[in-house]
Amino acid sequence: MSEELQELRKELRRFFADKSPSAEVRRLMETAEGYDPAVWAQMAGQLGLQGLAVPEELGGAGFGMREVAVVMEEMGRALVCSPYLSSSVLAATALLASGDAGRAWLPGIADGTTRATLAWSEGDGWDPGAVATTAREYGGGWVLDGTKSYVLDGHTAGVVLVTARAGDGPALFAVDGDAPGFTRTPLPTLDQTRRLARLDLDGVPARLVLPEAGAALERALDTAAVALAAEQLGGARRMLEMTVEYAKVRRQFGRPIGGFQAIKHRCADMFVLVESACSAVAHAAAVADERPEELPAAAALAKAYCSDAYFEVAGEAIQIHGGIGFTWEHDAHLYFKRARSSQELFGPPARHRRRLADLVGI
Repeated sequence: MSEELQELRKELRRFFADKSPSAEVRRLMETAEGYDPAVWAQMAGQLGLQGLAVPEELGGAGFGMREVAVVMEEMGRALVCSPYLSSSVLAATALLASGDAGRAWLPGIADGTTRATLAWSEGDGWDPGAVATTAREYGGGWVLDGTKSYVLDGHTAGVVLVTARAGDGPALFAVDGDAPGFTRTPLPTLDQTRRLARLDLDGVPARLVLPEAGAALERALDTAAVALAAEQLGGARRMLEMTVEYAKVRRQFGRPIGGFQAIKHRCADMFVLVESACSAVAHAAAVADERPEELPAAAALAKAYCSDAYFEVAGEAIQIHGGIGFTWEHDAHLYFKRARSSQELFGPPARHRRRLADLVGI
């Protein structure tokens, strides 16, 4: 890792340690918004995180996926409650991939004043091509009808990018959060640190962003899969650290439990999973920046592996912590719930493994 990325990681770790301690995470879990607007503004004003991968001419910093992956890893480590993944990764990437038509919203996303998200999932599936939402021309513009499921931060986003069928394939439209006929319903979630919503559209006025959005959607979803894998890596690494620290101080039969061979082997297995996840994320981030034509395979690999690795590490951490690991007061269950929910987000590991197999011709 370069010196610049190491410095970025140090600054992020200090910032999130201050702004997202366990008590604050638990407080935000109980709020309607699910995040702290003041911290969101500081992320943009002090650190410039929201515009990290937005081109400089549009108000961003012009960096790439390597930098975004470091941000996501540190956010996953601290269980940060934030619409960063939905706005600065999903929506921003979809708009960037849309060419000139998507530029209008990017300066606002970059400075944090616009919070956006991408709504493509319908029913129980994550296939971006399976679109039942319809778009029709009306009064010189467009209106949308349909329902979107599992929309990240869809209950609070100021701009929602919606996929709808306006021809043979999916098109991309922008909808204002307060548009008439637009109903947003928060969904109950296993992981209370991340919010999902159902969006119902009944004649909702919309602005056409991209009439043929298949390639832009694929790019956005692959980029988001890599970002989510980096977040999973951060959570898994923190779980490993917490478990090793606990194994050093928890004593049974007159000695620390970390001295028992069974615990050593389980911690070693956790370490291998975390380091392998680190390699998968580093590879996918490099591919996104340097060889975008290889991104679909790298993203599928990273998302599939890191999903299972995080879930297994989180489960082992609870087991090694013993009784205290099952209590509400301990943070282990928060990471476990994040691990399980992110395992399914954007599609379960099996879906990404099937996609990877298809891409490499197996």
